[in-house]
Amino acid sequence: MRVLLVEDDQLLGDGLSVGLEQMGYTVDWITDGNQAEVALQDNALDLAILDISLPGQDGLTLLRRIRQQNNPIPVLLLTARDSLDDRVLGLDSGADDYLPKPFDLEELAARLRAISRRRAGRGTPLLRHGAITLDPAGRTVHLNDQPVTCTSREFAILEALLVNSGQVLSRQRLEEALYGWDDGVESNAIEVYIHHLRKKLGKSTIQTIRGMGYKIPKQADGNV
Repeated sequence: MRVLLVEDDQLLGDGLSVGLEQMGYTVDWITDGNQAEVALQDNALDLAILDISLPGQDGLTLLRRIRQQNNPIPVLLLTARDSLDDRVLGLDSGADDYLPKPFDLEELAARLRAISRRRAGRGTPLLRHGAITLDPAGRTVHLNDQPVTCTSREFAILEALLVNSGQVLSRQRLEEALYGWDDGVESNAIEVYIHHLRKKLGKSTIQTIRGMGYKIPKQADGNV
């Protein structure tokens, strides 16, 4: 999952970037509200973590501006302000959730997962497809109830394909989910990860749509 972190506190921003990346997120970190407004036009982003107190323009102004532009990206607000009026103002400005400082990284990650579920219309935290079960919180994959060992990037590709089951994801879209702005990308990296996933989960699990990308077919039973 690709996250834009907008936080001008260097210590907190560095800690969040490292912590979320260890949890499997791809994090792009920006410290300025004006720069963030430009960055939020990137359709590859899945979520935004937005501090309210920012240089350039404050987080609430930025949030209102992107909502006026009909940008639907899920936004979690971070702030040291914890009054009822502040929380109501943040949510009414278009935030999907609100987390006062100080907070625990595990709670932040849980809130990000909850936002993602709501936006995807899923009630359950688990992603199931046939014999495959993926747990975003525990970062585990099971096939026929047996654990399957996946690297962090294999896990990220599988999660992206399951969340978007029935849709074709291009190689570029998968690369954008895996790599931040400053990361180098090997030309055949996605193909290698797909190959490894097919060996672990079955050749027919992930379909190649020639000239377009990859997909996991949507199931008719309501699961992903």
